[in-house]
Amino acid sequence: MSKIKHTAPISSVAVNGTYVATSGYDNRVILWDTVTRKSLAQGTHDHLVNHCAFSSDGRWLVSAGSDYSARIWEVPTLRLQAVLTEHGDDVDMAVFAPDNGSVATCALDRAVRIFDLSGHCLKAFWGHTGNIISLLWSVDGKSLISSSVDGTIIEWDIEQGIQRSCYDLNGVRTDTIAVDYLGRIIAGDDRGRIAIITEGELQYHSAHQAGIKKIVYCEERQLLASLSYDRTLALWDISETGMMTERQRTLIPEIIWPRAAAILGDDKLIVGTFGSTYAIYNWCEDRWSTDGIEAGNGINAVAIHQGSVYTVGDSGTVFKDGKAFSHLGSLCNFLLFAGERLYAGGQLGQLFDVNSGKILYQHHSPLNCAAVFYQAEHPCIAIGSYTGEMIVFSLQSDSAIRLEKEIKIYENAIKGIVANQDQLFSVCASTDVAWYNCNDLSLALKITNAHEKIANACCTVGANGFASVARDKTLRIWINGNHEVYQTPHSYSVKCICADMNGQTLITGSYGGTLAVFDFPTRAWTVFERPTTAGISSISYDPVQNCFLAASYDGEVYPVPH
Repeated sequence: MSKIKHTAPISSVAVNGTYVATSGYDNRVILWDTVTRKSLAQGTHDHLVNHCAFSSDGRWLVSAGSDYSARIWEVPTLRLQAVLTEHGDDVDMAVFAPDNGSVATCALDRAVRIFDLSGHCLKAFWGHTGNIISLLWSVDGKSLISSSVDGTIIEWDIEQGIQRSCYDLNGVRTDTIAVDYLGRIIAGDDRGRIAIITEGELQYHSAHQAGIKKIVYCEERQLLASLSYDRTLALWDISETGMMTERQRTLIPEIIWPRAAAILGDDKLIVGTFGSTYAIYNWCEDRWSTDGIEAGNGINAVAIHQGSVYTVGDSGTVFKDGKAFSHLGSLCNFLLFAGERLYAGGQLGQLFDVNSGKILYQHHSPLNCAAVFYQAEHPCIAIGSYTGEMIVFSLQSDSAIRLEKEIKIYENAIKGIVANQDQLFSVCASTDVAWYNCNDLSLALKITNAHEKIANACCTVGANGFASVARDKTLRIWINGNHEVYQTPHSYSVKCICADMNGQTLITGSYGGTLAVFDFPTRAWTVFERPTTAGISSISYDPVQNCFLAASYDGEVYPVPH
């Protein structure tokens, strides 16, 4: 059983006694021996697994998945005991009540639910206006606390089934919450702030330069750990008056995904990674243990140039026609050709020249997407960041780049950016979309709440239009500020989109591994297939072979005839 390992990013980690549990984007839940670090058993979901947590007595493990379910597993066999299925969208978190008699879940359908251990839904709570992404019980088990992308934290009275309190964090997305020994709520938000809520009063502390993805509280040491997309982990002492003092800060290794962390003993953190198993950080020794972690084989981007296929993913290695071409050393989210130049960027906020492996630019948050455009026939590139900036460079004749402008378009992550002859079009995790003029980078139009859920990607369509896809499973066509909405055949969130050279045929890919082709002239879906059970991450058009190439988190590239 020791050969069981993750093949995709680890989204959550949990500890109970002699066991560690991990969940990942390879649909797996894995149980590990704390001492030997050997895997003992695994369970599976039908889609990405976002979270896992033990019952306090160590008898059970619960996992939350993007297959709209939470699942309860027996420990240590990981024999499936119950499936919790009332949610209508991805379940982001599931946690046992302090008495272990029930499980609370939160999901992107904006509901908090409580289930018994047989999977029967006992109660549902509604009130957030955005996706709910973090949840915990009060120590006494009488209330639940949830945080959301809507920038609020809500306390729910379980017995009465109502909101007890609602705290507004200035509308800023809040991914992670904890409660300390005094019962204070501690929250980390997308501006890098830590908020401490004491008897309804909020105190803000600037903690990181980018979004905080995980906070963990160690009651024995009365110590708070925060992990951020600025690539640092910080440890804090919090006084009884709410003052925070930074104890130490460390740079997070490239293999670490700062979304997942849990306390191990009284001097260590276990942390999620982009690889096969978890990492350990000993804060007393300020030392990371990442030995034996293999990078995942998932592909995040595919590009075609002069008949060759280039891919890059979790490992940071760029492959050309299946052979290693350049080793960049960290997870990359995109590949971009600008003439003969090839660029990549990703999790560490670094923009790479792929051919040389040189770092051209360092941003304070991850880089998600990129596009080529022209100003007076001069080539430029626009990079979309996790913190909502569009970073513009001009390409110099000596193969160098020059930073021209950084524009704060959104408060949340830019998920896709494309350009036609006149305009740059981008989509945001906040559901907004925006147009900027290529010639002077002025704002032409911005539409808030353009999608009902997180917008994931975009492409050009027709002569002067754009298209976008989102978690709401719709395709939207944007022409001169007007839009058309088409329901896709996908059952799960639509991750990516691509058009052929003429912008007449579009293809969309989902996190469920499905592909759907849309004929723009007739506005009709023509092909629907599922080449893989893993998610489709990126699609490119190959003009030589006259086909689309769909990359997947399973490490494969699937051809789709035009």
